[in-house]
Amino acid sequence: MRFIFDRDTWQEIFGSIRKNKLRTVITVIGVLWGIFIYIALSGSAKGLDNGFEEAFKFTAMNSMFAWARTTSKPYEGYKTGRRINLKLQDVETLKNRVPEIQYIAPRMVKGMFGSGPAQVVRGKHSDNYSVYGDYPVSSKIATKQIYNGGRFLNDEDIKYSRKVCAIGEKAEADLFEKGEEAVGKFIRIDNIYFQVIGVVKYKEGGGLDSDTDIHIPFTTFQKIYNTGDNVGWFAIAAYDDVDVVQVEKDIKSTLKKIHDIHPEDERAIGSFNLGEMFGRIMGFSKGMTFLSLIVGIATILAGVIGIGNILLISVKERTKELGVRRALGATPGEVRGQIILESVFLTLVAGIMGIILGAGVLNLINNLTANNDDFPYTNPTVPIPLVLASLAIMVILGTLIGLIPAQRAVSIKPIDALREE
Repeated sequence: MRFIFDRDTWQEIFGSIRKNKLRTVITVIGVLWGIFIYIALSGSAKGLDNGFEEAFKFTAMNSMFAWARTTSKPYEGYKTGRRINLKLQDVETLKNRVPEIQYIAPRMVKGMFGSGPAQVVRGKHSDNYSVYGDYPVSSKIATKQIYNGGRFLNDEDIKYSRKVCAIGEKAEADLFEKGEEAVGKFIRIDNIYFQVIGVVKYKEGGGLDSDTDIHIPFTTFQKIYNTGDNVGWFAIAAYDDVDVVQVEKDIKSTLKKIHDIHPEDERAIGSFNLGEMFGRIMGFSKGMTFLSLIVGIATILAGVIGIGNILLISVKERTKELGVRRALGATPGEVRGQIILESVFLTLVAGIMGIILGAGVLNLINNLTANNDDFPYTNPTVPIPLVLASLAIMVILGTLIGLIPAQRAVSIKPIDALREE
């Protein structure tokens, strides 16, 4: 191992590199390009992955929504075009028949889907907002962050149909004076007084909620707007380890049976599967990472083979020099070690340059997308352990490929080398 720190060894290595400048640079670029491609592609894929996680970080990953529409096929004596209404009773039926459901929240809204918004008044301030009839379980599907001193809806609010509400932070800013405490105060929703029990903090990544939404107990919503047992839609979260696509199919199939809908009627029950979307994004990200790994390794391997070819040419050109060294007492191990060290050195330099270039490109992409709210993309990075592992693989490949010219150098007999012209 002493030859690694020997000055003469490194002088010979750099002398060999100087003799083959152009070939060395081209080959080093090949190795550099391989690890650059791996870091750039896998880091970009991770940025997309991070972006979607950030955009929906307060929403259950395996969540979905189901709502009713009109039928498109006649069934069991019913005509086409029949309007379907989801019911509260459907909740227990779905839980019993689809055990993969972890949480299910019936929801109603005034201010969307054809219904006019609710008029909300507080003192001299008034505006129109969407008012949601919710159960407390909805906060487990889409997390609600409440400012200090407040709370979201609870079971007692549902049981006693309390006239309480949790309002979005923009609604608070619109209805209350700056610095005024909203919690505990009263607002009028469609001429009915409600006490504010919490202010929902709006954050990017809060899922599908808006900062002007107002949430009241579902049972209170029923009585005020006379909706009976009707449900606007179901927000559903499945367990983490289940097939969300199959769960969605089971939910729609069950709802069709409950409401006498033709099994092949695809229009009657609408749905949106966030879990499936997340799965596709994750699959794309993993595919990009795998592709970058394959392309990167292939390019690195091609570059490393190029380094081996350069060293073979170098050994041939230095036949006489190596013969003199052997004649002066250099051991086969020292000759072999120098050639392998040169291979590893070139591979390591190319790898480090590729990592720096890849990190620079990812940093540039991050700066360009930092304030982009139109597309979910955040912090494109490659974990340090993966970078170090790829660098270690390069060193191993460099060592292995260096064995070929090293063995060629060792196989040269001193007497034959000295006769070489």
